[in-house]
Amino acid sequence: MAGGIALGIGNLISQYAWAFVGLSVTNIISSSLAVVLGTTMNYFLDGRINRAEILFPGVACFLIAVFLGSAVHSSNAKDEEEKLSMKSRDIELSSDVADKVKLLPDQEAVEDGEDDDFDTGTAEFIIQIEKRRSIKVFGSSRLLGLGLVLLAGGCFSLFSPAINLATNDQWHTLNDGVPHLTVYTAFFYFSVSFFAVGVGLNAWLLHRPMAGVPPSNTGAYAGDWNGRHWALLAGLLCGFGNGFQFMGGQAAGYAAADAVQALPLVSTFWGVILFGEYRRSSRKTYLLLGCMLTMFVVAVAFLMASAAHRKAA
Repeated sequence: MAGGIALGIGNLISQYAWAFVGLSVTNIISSSLAVVLGTTMNYFLDGRINRAEILFPGVACFLIAVFLGSAVHSSNAKDEEEKLSMKSRDIELSSDVADKVKLLPDQEAVEDGEDDDFDTGTAEFIIQIEKRRSIKVFGSSRLLGLGLVLLAGGCFSLFSPAINLATNDQWHTLNDGVPHLTVYTAFFYFSVSFFAVGVGLNAWLLHRPMAGVPPSNTGAYAGDWNGRHWALLAGLLCGFGNGFQFMGGQAAGYAAADAVQALPLVSTFWGVILFGEYRRSSRKTYLLLGCMLTMFVVAVAFLMASAAHRKAA
């Protein structure tokens, strides 16, 4: 159940981080940090069944990807500042009051889709996105977003070792003769706690929101199904992914099963191709982004190659 709590909190934090640093960097850094910490813990919990000479070079590659992700975020933030500075004649931005934005697209026009013709990656596009989303990031510190990402990664690093402990009882908390939990039983309790955290925290944040989000109520939430089908689909995919990860971890070692963290490669594709992240950025940003993704691919390959069969108890 502790694993479900850790994953639930990590997911919620990462959703706030997306607004500050983008989908690609958030998932790369948080997943890499989860692997660096979680894989190391799982390696020792699993009795070192994975090949250390292959596993830990992969962990080092993940750590490098974390630093490259931070560099990508910093470089892209400078690119956006440069784009916005070119609009300084028409736009007045305040560093401490996020909603002081002049000449933003008219709200009614935005809702009617009349201002959707801005070129992706331009200053107008950045302003339009800021106007639409509930979490305002103009004037916020760059370190805030990175701090949220690191916190999310720390939470993500705990859920896999928690399931490992639940199914293999390395700390010998069970009495002699008591069978260990199966992966499926552990996954059930994991899902129950994950659901409880999701409902409880979101209900609390609905009335006491953070990051400048306006407060709401249960009635308004229940009546607004805009985008809710995507959230339900995301939950189903997350559940299936976690279940397969736990089954793979029980068979070949949880350290190698952390290769499931290849998910940021897919999310980066979504962020860059579909959502226009890093569009019209500098060559430096593109170079750092390419290096980050390359290092991540290499790291995943190392983790997969380190897999070994678990000996029967």
